[in-house]
Amino acid sequence: MALWDRVKESASTMQTQLMAKKNDLKSGAFRDASMAMCALVAAADGTVDPAERQRVAQLIGTNEVLQNFPADDLRSRFDASVDKLTADFAFGKVSVLQEVAKARKKPAEARAVIQIGIVIGGADGDFDKDEQAVVREACFALDLPPHEFDL
Repeated sequence: MALWDRVKESASTMQTQLMAKKNDLKSGAFRDASMAMCALVAAADGTVDPAERQRVAQLIGTNEVLQNFPADDLRSRFDASVDKLTADFAFGKVSVLQEVAKARKKPAEARAVIQIGIVIGGADGDFDKDEQAVVREACFALDLPPHEFDL
């Protein structure tokens, strides 16, 4: 199986797992952590161009699991995290990882945040090494073993 096919299959599997837990994923901590994760993946290479920002925002808006929350609220939280990362990536990453860590207390939410990162990273068919690295860092922030997610 080609790498691209494995990435697509993994993202699809993660989305299916997220849908099974949708009704349990309604807390503010999950909302904040998942938007921070989306921003982290979008900015994984240190920059976010407007097209990439728009593409990730569309993915957030159409993700059924995230429809537990108002779209405008998600968008503003995503934009705030992206702004931190684009202003100063190293400093912004510390702040954004603190947002991700908010989901640490509930293991199901923590795993869902990582799964969202993988879904967003794999949406274009290329879950690249920079995206994998920031999702791996998020695993550590959430006290989850990266190998659980093949990272």
